[in-house]
Amino acid sequence: MLNLKVKKVIDEQINAEIWSAYMYLSMSSYFAAEGLNGFANWMRVQWQEELTHALKFFDYLVERGVQPILKPIDKVPAKWTNTLHAMEETLKHEQHVTALINNIMDIAIEEKDHATKSMLQWFIDEQVEEEANVQEIIDSLKLIGDKGHGVFMLDKELKTRLFVDETAQA
Repeated sequence: MLNLKVKKVIDEQINAEIWSAYMYLSMSSYFAAEGLNGFANWMRVQWQEELTHALKFFDYLVERGVQPILKPIDKVPAKWTNTLHAMEETLKHEQHVTALINNIMDIAIEEKDHATKSMLQWFIDEQVEEEANVQEIIDSLKLIGDKGHGVFMLDKELKTRLFVDETAQA
């Protein structure tokens, strides 16, 4: 049986992952309205990834024989100052998610829950990649500025991103 303390934080993480998905879909809408369809696509892929992350946690609880308890999703922002601001908020959010996952790992270690520790290692590695990907976009925006040909080219590049369900391979 899964430790109740571990189960509680995983339930909370499911909510956090779904909130993240909802926020990224909101960002996709924002970027589409700004005429940045590549950025909109990038965020839409993020939306899909976060949903698969939520399901990975959900399925883990089911596999461990406990019922996930879903909670309401809080409101997400709909506007950002500019492209750079939106991406900086994305990085802050990914850092927050990293802290949440690290907290689950700390609790799993404390509770000697080796199965949960094993499952969480994938998420810890994933968060390193998530933060690095966002930081790369931020660095590019800082180099090229928030308008003009550079943003146009970056937007075209981000339009090529495709969703791959990495949780299926994990």
